[in-house]
Amino acid sequence: MSYEYITLRERPALKDEAAQWFHSKWGVPPEAYLECMDAYLSGEVEYGWYLCLDGDKIVGGMGVIENDFHDRKDLAPNVCAVYTEEVYRGQGIAGKLLDMTVEDMRAKGISPIYLVSDHIGFYERYGWEFLCMVQGDGEPEMTRMYIHK
Repeated sequence: MSYEYITLRERPALKDEAAQWFHSKWGVPPEAYLECMDAYLSGEVEYGWYLCLDGDKIVGGMGVIENDFHDRKDLAPNVCAVYTEEVYRGQGIAGKLLDMTVEDMRAKGISPIYLVSDHIGFYERYGWEFLCMVQGDGEPEMTRMYIHK
């Protein structure tokens, strides 16, 4: 399969569709995604949005935001909303998007970057290291925080 990996700045017309797609995966209001995407598209921030397309269909994506709803406000920015459609998993899509995100941020002088996840063993394959446990906003359990330097 040949997929297309893009930043939202490369295809800004996908903004509304991308916001709806992320909303459908995570339940966060589309307006929250649109606010972050607008700041990125206007150049207000360099925290990007990254998509994998199969033709015209979004099949994977992630973004970078200041804080992914946890108590360690000093650990920023955070990769967020990492998702690959279930039927597309196991093909390296998330890994390619993670690498693309890390390289794009590094090229802009933004390093390290962080992410929170309950997954163990997945992110390590792509150069991420477990850093510490953090308390998610409104979450009863602590969550794993990863860093990529």
